[in-house]
Amino acid sequence: MKLKNNERIDDLEFDNLKIIQNIEGFRFGIDSVLLANFAKKIKRNSIVVDIGSGTGIISIILSKKANIKKIYGVEIQKEFADMSKRSIELNKLEDTIEIINDDIKNINTYIKNNTIDAIVTNPPYKKVKTGVVNENEKLLIARHEVKCNIKDIAEISTKLLKDKGEIYLVHKPERLVDIITSFRKNKLEVKEIRFIQSTIESKPNLVLVKAVKNGGEFLIVDKPLIIYKEKNVYSDEILEIYNKK
Repeated sequence: MKLKNNERIDDLEFDNLKIIQNIEGFRFGIDSVLLANFAKKIKRNSIVVDIGSGTGIISIILSKKANIKKIYGVEIQKEFADMSKRSIELNKLEDTIEIINDDIKNINTYIKNNTIDAIVTNPPYKKVKTGVVNENEKLLIARHEVKCNIKDIAEISTKLLKDKGEIYLVHKPERLVDIITSFRKNKLEVKEIRFIQSTIESKPNLVLVKAVKNGGEFLIVDKPLIIYKEKNVYSDEILEIYNKK
């Protein structure tokens, strides 16, 4: 596998999976790994769409954590889409994962409505013109809602999903009201929430959300997921997720 400038192959330390990343560009974080683990309960032989699939990290991990028939990764940025395609080849997952290099708003060109069993997404967290704006356009699109926001995800997901289809998302806790409001408006009922904390004493800095299309009004709030049990020491659950326990 030929690498491009500033690229390297990283070992995901799970089921011999590897991923190509640009050492000077956007690289996946623990949020993607935790989302893939959260979504591993997707039903057997499901057809899945990964919205904003980036370098393919969620699709690649999920392909081994769940028994999925097909994953369509939709990524607007050509560089990321190309990188993910090569990572898929590297892991011999071409029969399971297909990358679509286009705007998610054009998804009906490739996939019909009401045909998808589940959606996963780790979208940009920041509203436009908030926080520190990165001058690098690729990072700007990855981190800010320039090309895709919560409203877009809700509207597109409810069209793609079958009745009782599921969506799994990771986001910032401060956007939770926006998520619940937009989802319910689009017949996506939030069914499960799990907050992620760096330590047991700290406030949540991420939240995992599961919603169901046309689901009943009943919400489960799981116990928080703690990343570190002490300074620089992963909790037992994180070690298990990373297959180190």
